[in-house]
Amino acid sequence: MTSFRFFSGVTKRSLALSILIGATTLVSISCQAQNPTPPMSQTFPVQKTEAEWLRELGPERYRIVRQKGTEYPGTGEYDKHFEAGKYLCAGCGTPLFSSAGKFDAHCGWPSFDQEVQDGIVAEKRDLTHGMIRTEILCSQCGGHLGHVFDDGPTETGLRYCVNSLSLTFEPESDSAHVASQK
Repeated sequence: MTSFRFFSGVTKRSLALSILIGATTLVSISCQAQNPTPPMSQTFPVQKTEAEWLRELGPERYRIVRQKGTEYPGTGEYDKHFEAGKYLCAGCGTPLFSSAGKFDAHCGWPSFDQEVQDGIVAEKRDLTHGMIRTEILCSQCGGHLGHVFDDGPTETGLRYCVNSLSLTFEPESDSAHVASQK
């Protein structure tokens, strides 16, 4: 059987392969444009090199906090965690959320209805992955926390949906817990 040639030496198969390679390259470039590395272009009070962040956070936490990654739903340490205390930024230790504002949103990530102090969580418009969302970041180090949505069940109407790896937890001291029970 004779192969049909579009141009001298170009077969249907080689043309299809060229188109596939070109399309793959365009998709790759598009994804890189949506998720640039390093992700931080804004200046924050806590400044470190990316090498320092990687060394301090470790590879998986670095992927979430500095490269704007996401944990798989239901896998995070703090999703079903309801001990009394504060949730701190994993990057710099800034208190961000309180257990008093935590609730189970059944979304697979820790959810809070408010930050511990107005402005401690920065917001940024996020147009990645074909969606319009509001990204939340630590206002001190710029660490990626997750996203905030306006579908929360409490009076604030907010749902701060946060990656567990973006947080550490500081339990309430026994004496503070006893005082709050009175």
